Amino acid sequence: MFPSRVLRLLFLSCLSIPLHALDPPDPSQNSVTDYAPQTNVECPDFSTESLVRTWMPQNQTLHPREDDYINTRAQNVLPKAWKDWLGDGSRMGYDLSSLNATQWPKIGIALPGGGLRAAQYAAGALSGLDARNKTAKDAGTGGLLQVASYITGLSGGSWITGSLFFNDFPTLHNLVLGDGSTLDGWKLDLPFATPDGSNLFSDNNQYFYGSIIWSIMAKAQKGIDTSLTDPWARMISYHFLNQTTRANFFTNDSAHGAGQLWSNIPLIPSYQQYLTPFPIVVADSRPVGSNLTTALDLESTITPLEIASYDPSLSAGMNLTFAGTHLSNSKAENGSACVTGFDQAGFIMGSSASLFNQILDFAHNTIDGFSDNDANGLLYTLRRQLDEVRTRADDVANWPNPFSGIKLNTFQDANATWLELLDGASNSENVPYAPLFVRKRALDVIVTLESSADNNNFPNGSSPITTAKRLSTILQSSHQQFPPIPATPEDFISTGVNARATFFGCDPESTADYPMVIYLPNAPPINGDDPITNTATFQLTYTHKHTQLFLDAVQKLTIEGFTPNANTPDSNFGTCLQCAAFDRARMRLSPAPPRSDICTQCFKQYCYDRQNPPSRDELPNRSQTFKDPDPQGLTNFLDANKFKFVGGLVGLVILIGLLIAGSCWWKRRKDKKFYKRISETYQNEAFAIPIYPSNHSKSGSTVYEPIYEMPRHQGQL
Repeated sequence: MFPSRVLRLLFLSCLSIPLHALDPPDPSQNSVTDYAPQTNVECPDFSTESLVRTWMPQNQTLHPREDDYINTRAQNVLPKAWKDWLGDGSRMGYDLSSLNATQWPKIGIALPGGGLRAAQYAAGALSGLDARNKTAKDAGTGGLLQVASYITGLSGGSWITGSLFFNDFPTLHNLVLGDGSTLDGWKLDLPFATPDGSNLFSDNNQYFYGSIIWSIMAKAQKGIDTSLTDPWARMISYHFLNQTTRANFFTNDSAHGAGQLWSNIPLIPSYQQYLTPFPIVVADSRPVGSNLTTALDLESTITPLEIASYDPSLSAGMNLTFAGTHLSNSKAENGSACVTGFDQAGFIMGSSASLFNQILDFAHNTIDGFSDNDANGLLYTLRRQLDEVRTRADDVANWPNPFSGIKLNTFQDANATWLELLDGASNSENVPYAPLFVRKRALDVIVTLESSADNNNFPNGSSPITTAKRLSTILQSSHQQFPPIPATPEDFISTGVNARATFFGCDPESTADYPMVIYLPNAPPINGDDPITNTATFQLTYTHKHTQLFLDAVQKLTIEGFTPNANTPDSNFGTCLQCAAFDRARMRLSPAPPRSDICTQCFKQYCYDRQNPPSRDELPNRSQTFKDPDPQGLTNFLDANKFKFVGGLVGLVILIGLLIAGSCWWKRRKDKKFYKRISETYQNEAFAIPIYPSNHSKSGSTVYEPIYEMPRHQGQL
């Protein structure tokens, strides 16, 4: 017998459900059809402005507006942010009164992938580094976020990056949990793919799917091929951008972020005031037509200004505003007609998290890893999409290739019409390090909020090890090197650096050797409690209570540090974090002051020394087993109380058995003829029990036709 999930998927794959023909919405309204790019837009004057810029790996250039943002922020904002965080330096044992704007370190923060686990971990950790959080400020860790120049996100890390900016960089708890006023928060208790529950054909789920397909049809009707990444992108928008509330989730009273563009981040007030780090999202690029599911070489980065790759094989970037335009040799193939609006924010976040090349088996209607409900919802949406519009490379994000015709000798897709972008961890680098190691950006410190799921859904160092190898080989000419780290995942685990705050690269011969990496991994609570933050990457639903407790647990982990051979926090960790963040600037002073006593003590505890490595034995009583802090449903209730019920259940079974045995003998004699007549009736009559409202096809078979196709819209249609 087929499993029930297989039967459901076979049923869905056979459906062919036409969308009702509806008049388009009033163009002046904010509509889900705003997901469609604008075509035939006049291009810039190619004689004075090129859409593509190129450079040599050994002679890199940054986008002029990125350079301007970083320099203006360093001159006008960061000196005060550093002073607010470090004060006069006396807490670290230094006198910082004479430092000028050019002497402060340049810092980047990396937010890895891992679905909603990664997004929530990044939120909790950033909260622990946020000067606006009194608890973090008092601990001494709050302030690092404010002095960072860059922030990079990948997959789940890109979701929080986009959410932060399109909600104007609020405090993290308000971003995730809402503020009761202007911020509605992330709705993580509503599943991504089946927000109204497991019944795909409920009214609200049909409204939801209809809205998503409507958006994608609008994009496809502009002649732009779509894929599974497009409905995925729309689902991400509903949960992380700022136009969806619980009140309008299943309606089209809002565009649900359909018209919000990544290239419009510079219009956000906090960005215009230079109050935020410069955001970068990472995706990988699969050789077009290869259908590879293995590790990939080329890495793409997307900023509010351009889509680019600093990999030596490409070393080029294109103006993001005109992404979606088919170019050849940096000129629009369609004369002076360009495309704008392709860079919808959810699509950027979805491109970074497009992992379907490894888990989608469309021939068998399965998506590995996801729950049955989420997999069914995604497959159902894709089937609807395939029925309505043209698609290509269903398992990746399809981007018109802006680099066609350039770098012919080195770029893998120089002759391709499209780029196939996919999850940024597809090259086994789950931490978006590479943009922060670009030589031209010249970072001093890289803060890693590590939330990879390697062992028991905790990290084991695989990602930094992979990055270190890539930096020392194919990126050697274009990127800084990684500081010394354990050589294998087993070494990461045996030294314990995968489970506590660690500083890598504390003592280079010069600051040019490599940046310092401050490694803050997801780890079990130091007091021995069961962990609640090592959830699965494909878990796409969290209760409100679990999210609250998740954020609190990660913030606590971030500000506590650790005490060797104990289960107590380090009261000096805030000072130690300050020492690590400032140390490269100290080294560049002339003359360089010696490392202070307190910072020397901090480095002895937190720095990784390859010659004298630490031991995991210094981290006693760390539980690895996840415990759900808010179990839901009858199964979880019974699991939690199973021992209480065993005795009563055994007694109840015995009692019921005795009652049945006695009554059966009596009823068998009394009703023998009656049961015989009922049995004959059931054998001779046919019974049909429809599961859903239905009509009949010409062949007489029952066919489901949904009552609701498109979502409600308070406005003219």
